[in-house]
Amino acid sequence: MHETVQYYVEWAALGIEVAGVLVMIIGPLFALYRYFFDRHEDGSSYRTFRHDLGKAILLGLEFLVAGDIIATVSTDPTMNNVLVLGVIVLIRTFLSLSLQVELEGKWPWQKREIGE
Repeated sequence: MHETVQYYVEWAALGIEVAGVLVMIIGPLFALYRYFFDRHEDGSSYRTFRHDLGKAILLGLEFLVAGDIIATVSTDPTMNNVLVLGVIVLIRTFLSLSLQVELEGKWPWQKREIGE
């Protein structure tokens, strides 16, 4: 019974990681489509493209972190595996925070933009 549950959890983790990669592949294509075919009157096409691209990367990173957490918990949780997961989560969290600050101009816990 335990092996069956672990088997399905491993497949779920793989599915979530694949979803993250797909988001990072399809998201930029969507951003490019909007950049070339959706014309903005105020000339903000580049800003919209950059924002769409950043959102796709952020969402993909979130999926990848979730998949890594599930994969680590479902396999043998040795200290080495947990440390590797911790480093991966730290790196991806730093990337997510820096991308969010770059896109929104503020830290997630701030109400107003940086530099105002």
